[in-house]
Amino acid sequence: MTQSVVVTLLVLTIIKAVPIIYAALGGVISERSGVINIGLEGMMVAGAFSSVVISFYLSPALGSTFGPLAGLVVGVAAGALIGWILGIAATKFKVDQIVAGIGINLICTGGAAYGLVLVFNQPGASAQVPALGGPNLPLFDLHAGAVALLAVAFVCALGLSWLIYKTPWGLRVQACGENPYAVKSAGLDPLKARLLAVTISGALAGLGGAFLSIGELNIYSDGMTAGRGFIALAAVIFGRWTPWGATGAAIFFGFFEALQYVLQGHVTWLPADAMQALPYVAALVALAGITGRVRAPAADGVPF
Repeated sequence: MTQSVVVTLLVLTIIKAVPIIYAALGGVISERSGVINIGLEGMMVAGAFSSVVISFYLSPALGSTFGPLAGLVVGVAAGALIGWILGIAATKFKVDQIVAGIGINLICTGGAAYGLVLVFNQPGASAQVPALGGPNLPLFDLHAGAVALLAVAFVCALGLSWLIYKTPWGLRVQACGENPYAVKSAGLDPLKARLLAVTISGALAGLGGAFLSIGELNIYSDGMTAGRGFIALAAVIFGRWTPWGATGAAIFFGFFEALQYVLQGHVTWLPADAMQALPYVAALVALAGITGRVRAPAADGVPF
């Protein structure tokens, strides 16, 4: 490959990895607390859709700078709300976490599809809305606001690593994922810790969805998350439930997503469907390669 193609591949890798990084970090904090978050995909959908809706309605009044920022905030809040709902289901009602997560994915995806008709009077995709602004950066082909979110993804990885390993609350969250009864015997409430962790998880996934719809693009369309929430779950496992491990795994999967765009212009014999399947095949191969070699938190997915 020429130098320009290599640079394009590297830049696209980071861009495509960002939403996966946010969702994977959300998966790490949730599963560290003992709650399996299958609903990451739905939380990304909620963040992506609500960001577009708020930008659509508020940008005429707030301007093309503050309207999308308001959309970003609401996207994070929407993801946090869905995370809180999953947390309530998993802690207070002790619903099967896998079933609850799948239900959230179905409700959020279907709700967004209905919302497109309700808000934009058209199925399939929203109208174009103002995206995160600022000067356009030619190297990334993104506005400065979206590039800032790109940098924030790595700041979040650093912050989450510090939170989990260096703070008393983070140590309690880890204990909840390993042995919530020990946390309870110490006079602490593991259910509250789990609920907060899953809410944070949803906020991060919502941020990833918002990056997709008003950062990288300026529109919401059905299926735009394209299974990234599930790839993020694979990144959590592949990254051994650590923030930096999940971030590295997300970049790995982002590379294969970027590779399909690069190959489309240089490899004509490979079918387009095969190229689009590259990140999913990479996720399956990666998970198959580490089966039996990693251990999840002992109480992950176990109701308390």
